[in-house]
Amino acid sequence: MIQRIQTVYLFLAFIMTGILPFIFPLWTLNNETDFFFMQNQVYVILFGLSTTFSILGIISFKKRQNQFVIDRLNIILNLILLGLFVYRSLNVSGETEMVSEKGIGMFLPIFSIVLLVLANKAIKKDEDLVKSVERLR
Repeated sequence: MIQRIQTVYLFLAFIMTGILPFIFPLWTLNNETDFFFMQNQVYVILFGLSTTFSILGIISFKKRQNQFVIDRLNIILNLILLGLFVYRSLNVSGETEMVSEKGIGMFLPIFSIVLLVLANKAIKKDEDLVKSVERLR
């Protein structure tokens, strides 16, 4: 059902990847301008796919196995996004290049991964409950 706890976790993950990147910058450039995810096409695609997977996870509540797989793919996608952010922040050497200050937007994939792991744990718990009830029949 749609009111289960994993739906709440998936909705919060949707907010983390679909709404908050528009509000919080990824980092601040040397000329004091904020760098949002919309300024790089790769980040737009990855955040868009993560948002799409969160929505697909929410609406596939009747098929728990598909929901579990979609959430796993979303976790992998957020790990890739986080890896790109870490690579970007480590590859740029100090103040010489472009990035002068990291923004809270770089941590959004971490929060999203935590929420997706909690959702997968709840999906697994529901699946185990259904299997145990079917054994009793």
